[in-house]
Amino acid sequence: MTRIERLREKSNTLPASPGVYIMKDADGRIIYVGKSRKLKNRVNSYFTGSGHGFKTEKMISCVDDFEYYLCNTEIEALTLENVLIKKHSPKYNIKLKDSKSYPYIKITAGAYPRVIVTRDRKQDGGMYFGPYQGSEAAHLAADAVIKIFSLPTCKRSFPRDIGKERPCIYSQMGRCCAPCAGGISEEEYSWRIKAAAKLLDGNIRETKERLVSEMNSAAEAEEYERAARLRDSVAALEKLSEKQLVVADPDEDRDIFAFYTDEVCGVFAVLNIRGGKLINKSEFVFSCFEMTEDGDKAALITRYYADISSVPREIFLCFEIDGEERESLSEYLAALAGHRVQVRTPSRGAAGKLCRLAIDNARERAKNYRNEAEREEKRLVRLSELLRLEVVPDRIEAYDISNIGNENINASMIVYENGKFKRSDYRRFNIKTTAGADDYGSMREALSRRFSHIGDGSPSLGERPDLILVDGGAGQVNAALSVMPEGLSIPVFGMVKDDYHKTRALTDGSGEISIASDKGIYVMIYEIQEEAHRFAVSATMKGKRRTLTHSSLEKIPGIGAAKARRLLSGIGSLSGIKAADIEQLCGVPGISRRDAENIYEYFRKK
Repeated sequence: MTRIERLREKSNTLPASPGVYIMKDADGRIIYVGKSRKLKNRVNSYFTGSGHGFKTEKMISCVDDFEYYLCNTEIEALTLENVLIKKHSPKYNIKLKDSKSYPYIKITAGAYPRVIVTRDRKQDGGMYFGPYQGSEAAHLAADAVIKIFSLPTCKRSFPRDIGKERPCIYSQMGRCCAPCAGGISEEEYSWRIKAAAKLLDGNIRETKERLVSEMNSAAEAEEYERAARLRDSVAALEKLSEKQLVVADPDEDRDIFAFYTDEVCGVFAVLNIRGGKLINKSEFVFSCFEMTEDGDKAALITRYYADISSVPREIFLCFEIDGEERESLSEYLAALAGHRVQVRTPSRGAAGKLCRLAIDNARERAKNYRNEAEREEKRLVRLSELLRLEVVPDRIEAYDISNIGNENINASMIVYENGKFKRSDYRRFNIKTTAGADDYGSMREALSRRFSHIGDGSPSLGERPDLILVDGGAGQVNAALSVMPEGLSIPVFGMVKDDYHKTRALTDGSGEISIASDKGIYVMIYEIQEEAHRFAVSATMKGKRRTLTHSSLEKIPGIGAAKARRLLSGIGSLSGIKAADIEQLCGVPGISRRDAENIYEYFRKK
């Protein structure tokens, strides 16, 4: 029995009910997750007949087995599908970039929330807005909101720190409402945060009306300084509004989703319209192997809203999907939003024009990606020719050793894959068995541990690199080659620096290859070397700070390494421990009242 016959026979036993199916390859890796309201029909269709698209055929050719989960409803299946895709990141499912790729503006949870820019989305009670196309756009929007509402940007914690310190210069300049001095009630602060959330969600008109009203009232009461500050806030609001393109009627809130795919890549584009204005656009690039069937598109839209604070009442799709799929998507988003959500695909009039705008954005982003990919491919081809490699390297790993004296020695591993830094695959190796500041020994230890994982299926370390670059000359190259297992052949080159600490050449351990004449290769190698160095040094400095913090706490009678770790874990920082009272210190597991009193007295005497 062939593989396809075996899979077809198994799929014929499935029930015709809603559920989620999980496709696996011969190594047991999950490569695709899908859902269907009729499992048997959907899964069986993969192994019956032909006419599948290229991406689907590619996925089917890798399937060795599948699992499934039965669900009561299609909404339940959609929810489970999202959970499994987020957990396993299957190769053939479209993935939104990870938390470090796109910035969000976050309003934190708590009594006195803050407005911050973050790339880390969590289920922590905070409100998230975005994603923004770049950090500059996110910071500009966040800074504008902070200025308009005079919100604090300091590291003080409220209400804990109210009245403990003098207000900073921002309060004197009228740029902060100064909760630290008790100059604003919690109710007033709450209004500002709610207004900031509305503003970030595109509701400018209501905020402007209140600010103008307060400004006029302050002027009538001859509170001219306050009136001037409110005037500046209104001006900042108008400036922010001017940057937003008017594309619809003033009362219209909607999101528009578009897909564009070609032989190189695909783009999932989103336009966010609030109050008739285009307040943000996002474009997510995915590979040509990731599938874009109707179910995949609907699932991706639900994942987009998973950590976003608001879902508009109207959503436009620039593509057709099955009627029942559309209904399920609408029901799912309505449950998420707490109000009715209409999902439709307009083709004419103003709505159709907006859809064409979204498609144009997706197409343009794909064009730019292709151009970038072509430039990077040419650089990698030139590099492979220069180094006489057998293949053009898709995955390059670079290593650097960092230490402070004989302490906190570590090796960094950074990954440059398909022309971009792949930060999710970065790893650090704490040097454990090499004595002292021995760079060659540290490199041998780090790479022997790294080589031991190749092919074991572990994330990042299980991958086989096409090229290894080490920071240093012939000595580091020979150290790396000396621990490469027999049967494993990976090219290793050293990145040689000049007297000014600038990259000047590559070496294979015996001779040097100049890269100065090729600007493209020079820039690429320089960026890789600097990134490896930055990553290594950051780990060393973090370890040094941890050592200093622990040693400071361990000077206190009764506090050893274990209790120091508990204090830092429970309170968060040394400054927080210094500021804590006895009751707060007692609240840390493992810290007795006597310990708390010793800590409190120790820092009050200093």
